[in-house]
Amino acid sequence: MILHIDMDAFFASIEQAINPRLKGKPLIVGSRANKLYTVVCAASYEAKAFGIGSGMSTKEALQLCPTAEFVPAQQGRYIWTSEQIFEMLKVYGFEVVYASIDEFQMDIGDEADGQALAKTIQKQVRETFNITASVGIAKNWLLAKLASKLNKPNGIAIITEGNLIDVLGKVPVEKLCGIGKSSQEILHNLGVKTCLDLYQKSGDFLQRIFGKYGINLYLSLHSTDRFDTRDFDPNPKSVGHSYTLPYASQNPGFIRAWIRLLAEMVGQRLRQKNLASNTVHLWLNCPETGNFGAQKTFQQATSDGYEIYQRCLKIMAQSGLKTPRTKIPGVFMPRIRALGVTCGNLAFDSYLPLFTVQKRREELIKAMDKINNRYGDGSIYPAVVSLTKKMQ
Repeated sequence: MILHIDMDAFFASIEQAINPRLKGKPLIVGSRANKLYTVVCAASYEAKAFGIGSGMSTKEALQLCPTAEFVPAQQGRYIWTSEQIFEMLKVYGFEVVYASIDEFQMDIGDEADGQALAKTIQKQVRETFNITASVGIAKNWLLAKLASKLNKPNGIAIITEGNLIDVLGKVPVEKLCGIGKSSQEILHNLGVKTCLDLYQKSGDFLQRIFGKYGINLYLSLHSTDRFDTRDFDPNPKSVGHSYTLPYASQNPGFIRAWIRLLAEMVGQRLRQKNLASNTVHLWLNCPETGNFGAQKTFQQATSDGYEIYQRCLKIMAQSGLKTPRTKIPGVFMPRIRALGVTCGNLAFDSYLPLFTVQKRREELIKAMDKINNRYGDGSIYPAVVSLTKKMQ
């Protein structure tokens, strides 16, 4: 059996634990320090009661709850607490892995009393860190993760062979990890509305609908493989990230920092899928001139965020848009409101670095990925990305 331990409103709960004045109040944790020009990174349960959720603009959130408290995210606090919780869980003697910065999976075998252990863990988390955790228990990681969401906050839910039909029959299919909006729409059109409907479908059925994604989903639902080792996403045709700035900016250093951040995010996703890209597409939205988009195909495929960033700068230079190093008369940088970086022409990454500098770069990337995979995305990043937080 697997215990999936999910911290409740983790970032917001830590801020409330540190500052008792925030206890019991609607709290917004922003991704940046600027209260009015950021997005909700996390919300306390008191704030969620007003409809505030992660990813929402703080302007919208404060319209829903004008009295909500606001604090900027302090990532170091969350990483430290996560690491301490992980070390605490290891003491119980079972194998433990990170699922994310605020989620942990523990393999307790088939003999241990899962519910009693879950209560003990909840008590220790509450007494040690003054926050709460919800625990799901099931035969595999996917069902255990689902169970952890059923009785939030500070709840315990168990999915067994005896209650599986009753429990899954009450849960909408979109609550299952890996079911996004597009998958939800496809499944609903096929009459698959609940997790039970999905659970009862054959592997052949899901494979016909979703390909490799479908068979992975079927195996993850039914297998007793302990931990989350499956990739739910099919091999994509492209990988991209975009962002809308809080206000239009003409500062080339600021724009370049955002392109670097998006390129790093795209590179990380490519590496997670063992993919590399030859084609880079850069998209910019300019309030005065409209959208700009251009792409270029390069001879060497890459999954290195810095190389993707450099290729974006080449696209900008060839387009006539000014970058910080451009001094050509008549070339300008328009005001930018939104931007995006997408990599296409994907193939499995089989490239082996030949030169010392390339090998060192690959070792650095692997070290960064290892840290970010363990402690959460953005735990370590290029220094220039800090401009995206400071220049508001």
